Amino acid sequence: MTLYLSRLSLDRHAPTAALAQLLDPDDANRAADAHHRLIWTVFSDTADRERDFLWRAEGGGRFLTLSNRPPVTNDLFTPPEIKSFEPDLRRGDRLQFTLRANATRDRARGQTEGSKGNRRVDVVMDLLHDVPKGQRADHRDAKAIEAAQGWLSRQADTKGFQLINLHVEGYTTLELARRSRRARLGILDLSGVIEITEPAAFLPALAVGFGRAKAWGCGLMLIRRAG
Repeated sequence: MTLYLSRLSLDRHAPTAALAQLLDPDDANRAADAHHRLIWTVFSDTADRERDFLWRAEGGGRFLTLSNRPPVTNDLFTPPEIKSFEPDLRRGDRLQFTLRANATRDRARGQTEGSKGNRRVDVVMDLLHDVPKGQRADHRDAKAIEAAQGWLSRQADTKGFQLINLHVEGYTTLELARRSRRARLGILDLSGVIEITEPAAFLPALAVGFGRAKAWGCGLMLIRRAG
């Protein structure tokens, strides 16, 4: 499996500079939507192209992508820095990682909700559900750590790695305006160390990404050898 890891930077020279607040807004909610559209400009070679890439914003108009195809050059970005990504991983290898994830789980609907089946919930908000609203700010960091630990451990069970240690760098929410409603996404910024248990399972999982909201800059796990 050959993938491409690329670094993209907005071209700050005219005429792109005049569009800076449209392409890279200061407001995080507007930026998520703008960046989503922006990254598509280097991968949407046909009108019916389905997304086959992951990306994350690094700040300051800089982005990282992992893709099945190299991004194309356009006038919005400086020429992309592209390298093939073919990690030679063995069982027992330890890797440092960073991951921005929209971590969710399925929760059974209660009878009072008027419908059967499951609904998708953010793992942090799910743990905060039973905490009185006035006390949630005090418990938020601890619940984010607990939720992230459980969620990533569950990912590891089926995706060829085990979690050695984990740090929660932050937990934020994004409000996205959709056609019929507003959607709120919980975003965990994670780092730590994993150990590879099954390379044949881990590499495809890395290519597909972890969690949801991948169209909005989540799911790309960046790895390097642990020292």
